[in-house]
Amino acid sequence: MTAEALARTVRRQLRLGRLLPLGEARDGAWITEYAAVAVLRAALAPAASGAARLDGLRVLPENDDVPDAVVPGPPSALPHGPLRIEAGFAALAGRPLPALAEQLRAALLAAADTRLGLPVRTADLHVTALLDTPPGPASPEAPDSPEEDAPEDAAGPLLRAVRAVPGVTRVAPVLGGPLSGDGVHVREGGEGVLVQCAVSASRRALDVARAVREAAGAAHPGGGPVAVLVTACDDEGARPAGS
Repeated sequence: MTAEALARTVRRQLRLGRLLPLGEARDGAWITEYAAVAVLRAALAPAASGAARLDGLRVLPENDDVPDAVVPGPPSALPHGPLRIEAGFAALAGRPLPALAEQLRAALLAAADTRLGLPVRTADLHVTALLDTPPGPASPEAPDSPEEDAPEDAAGPLLRAVRAVPGVTRVAPVLGGPLSGDGVHVREGGEGVLVQCAVSASRRALDVARAVREAAGAAHPGGGPVAVLVTACDDEGARPAGS
């Protein structure tokens, strides 16, 4: 790998952020922070109603009280346990700030649960600025597109099973590692496989990840535990699975 390619890889990994747990330890599922934040930002638009602009959002572990791992996670992934959201927002002057903050907080907590399946317990919001005019939409920098695996005609049964799961839009690896003929990462030491896929933003990420684990386990019996990393949440109209 050249120095330029290495630097590009490092930048992409940094933009992806933390690998956040979805659901409980037994679910064996994670999502990139970048993908999760994109969904949370979109959920805030109706709640903001032109009166607020999100200036920053992070998802962090709530405490060190986490259960033992059931499925080996991706490298550097956060263990399953409670999370918290920290966010700043600029508000239109003249609006009652406590009521606006509570409205945004409720929207964040609802989206974290119903659209993603993140185990978020709290959302801490703070005002970063007061605005004289309604804020425009924020445009966060997009990371490099996740790489896709082998074409359909080169895919094995495991990859075909993953692609057939409702809600999977594409198999999109962002982490390195040896690939099997099925286009998934084979973990060393008998730790099973890691499926990295993008899912439809219209479906709850955790529910799709659970279905992916079940399908991959059935297609790869005896291959060790299956972990799933959701790498992107695609809007409607994105490429369908297998494209």
